[in-house]
Amino acid sequence: MDAGWKQLLGPWPSRVELDAETVESVDCGSYTREKVVYSVGAAERVPAYVCVPKSLTGPAPAVFCHHQHAGQFGLGKSEVVGLAGHPDQAYAAELAERGFVTIAPDALGFEERNWSPDGESNVSWWELSTRLVRGETLLAQCLHDISTAIDYLVARPEVDGSRVGFLGHSYGGRMALWAPATDTRIRASVSNCGCIPFRLSATPDTGLQAETVVPGFTAAGYDLEDVVASYPPSTALLISATSDDKWSRGAAELAAAGGELAAYEGRHVFTAPMRAHAYAFLARHLA
Repeated sequence: MDAGWKQLLGPWPSRVELDAETVESVDCGSYTREKVVYSVGAAERVPAYVCVPKSLTGPAPAVFCHHQHAGQFGLGKSEVVGLAGHPDQAYAAELAERGFVTIAPDALGFEERNWSPDGESNVSWWELSTRLVRGETLLAQCLHDISTAIDYLVARPEVDGSRVGFLGHSYGGRMALWAPATDTRIRASVSNCGCIPFRLSATPDTGLQAETVVPGFTAAGYDLEDVVASYPPSTALLISATSDDKWSRGAAELAAAGGELAAYEGRHVFTAPMRAHAYAFLARHLA
């Protein structure tokens, strides 16, 4: 890991006891969907869905499934398990049907972690700005939350902790690039339509997402290629990108830094063929 760019993320949140509990269990046919809650900080509890295939005969590979952004702050984990939103985003459920244990938490500011009065307003810039004045970043918190979810996941008896993957679309695709650089337990990661580097983001139609603002990052000469290049040699990355998607700009250059590229025609989508390729990639590298 490149210690230089990591230091720009600021201090890391402290680990606390998970104090996990299961609050719901639902039979979904080929898998069971549990709703769990665990701690990521002294006063911060995170809700997540965990999908466990019924066909398991021993510890299985597991995948962290990160939800998209889409300006839908009232929606998070529920979309990736198929309870709400677009059916093309239900990849946590689809992976469970294919034999993977999956976890889908709410990212900070989304669904049950959105603390705005209407539960749907953008609180991400508040979460960012209040950290920046303390010399912290929202990205460090988000990556800490991902690692804590993986802590919970690998502690479960159904999970083989040596076979952990990551999958995300859009916002989730961005996190799919950062997470393997700060949590080396991730052996394979798929970033779909979320790979635009910082150097291509300073345009009116793109800009930066609050969660990825790191002061001084490009001034120090860094970009996403440096993040990808810092992965352990054993970590596999698939960059899934489309031809008419602003968030897929720079995909080929980023893949050249250490990933496999799957290029498609289309806009900001995660179609069935794209998902099938992503699932096969994860199955191959988590076998």
